[in-house]
Order: sequence, then C-alpha cells, then structure tokens
Amino acid sequence: MFLPVTLQLLAGFWESLKIFGLTLLFSLPLGLVISFGSMSKFTPLRAVVKFFVWIIRGTPLMLQLLIIFYGPGLIFGLPAMPRFTATIVAFAINYACYFSEIYRGGIESIPKGQYEAGQVLGLTKQQIFFKVVLLQVIKRIMAPMSNEVITLVKDTSLARIIGIYEIIWAGESFIKKGLIWPLFYTGAFYLIFSGLLTILFSKLETKLNYFRG
Repeated sequence: MFLPVTLQLLAGFWESLKIFGLTLLFSLPLGLVISFGSMSKFTPLRAVVKFFVWIIRGTPLMLQLLIIFYGPGLIFGLPAMPRFTATIVAFAINYACYFSEIYRGGIESIPKGQYEAGQVLGLTKQQIFFKVVLLQVIKRIMAPMSNEVITLVKDTSLARIIGIYEIIWAGESFIKKGLIWPLFYTGAFYLIFSGLLTILFSKLETKLNYFRG
C-alpha cells in the first residue's frame, strides 16, 4: 500500500512543483519591475503602484485566486480562464508584490555613495545598477527572499480551492478509503523540499559573504 500511495502523492507534488516553479519564473522579474514603479519619481505612477501593492498584500491569496478564476466570467461574461493558468496568474501577481517590497528595501538600503562612486567612474545609471548595486542588493535581500520562497512551497496547497489537483488533495483523497496516514505523509514532501531550499539559500548566502557593507 505504501508504494501506490507514494506514487499518487508524487503525482500531486509534481503539480505543486509546477506551480512553485512557474510562480518564481514570472514573479521574480515582475517584482523588480513593480519595485521600480513604487520608487518612481513620477508621483501618479508611484501612487498607483503602491496602491496596487497594498491591495494585493492586504487581501488573502485564496480570495485573489477565486476572483481571477471566477471574476472575468461573472463580471464581464468572458469564458472562464483555465484553472492552471488562473492559478499561475494569481500566484505570480501576489508574490511579485511581496518580492517588490523586498527589492525596494534592498535597493534603498544601498548607500548613496555607491551611486556617486559609479558616476565618478563615468558609468551610466544602468551600469551602476547592474555592475555596482545589484549584487549588493541580492546579498541584502537573500534572507527575506528565502522566507518568501519557502512560504510559496506551502502556499501551493491553496490551488485546490479552484480545483487544481495538488499533493494535499492527493493525500486527502485517501480519507474516503479509510486511510488518514497519507495526509500526514504529505508533510514529509514539504519538509524535504523546504529543507533542500534552506540548504541552497544557505550556500548562496555563504558565496555572497564578500559583500558585508
């Protein structure tokens, strides 16, 4: 019985991993773009971006999933978005907003002297950001980013609210067969994957230790 349960849970966990990977793929760059908007010197743009981030960070991800999946059809009469697509859109927007605040905090923490030094060397703003600032920002935001990424691992279970078959759903399905232990067994998958991510981030932090400013 153990092997069939494991295989079924692995199928569910594969869906969770797809949500995890695609969310990071889209939310990491989108979060950087949003952070630039929230730091813009153009006041109307900055206000709109900050208001949007406030809305997303201030409401539950589960609510956002339901609105993105059901909203277009109920409000505008549009065809329903595919469940998996709606999941990725909701997760990407949600995590991009959280990442944007982490990016913004990291960028604003860099001393102005770093920018001035780059200007003295004749570097453009883009060169200063990518050659001087970026690696220092990555070092400073590594800890909060790792926390968000590990939170994302667990948040993938929320996708079941709109009918995505993921590992918790797979584990819960065995309750109908009179088995409760597969539901607890799902925790091992989360713990192992989160542990691997923790080790990975720890190694990355070690490699970036030469930035101590």
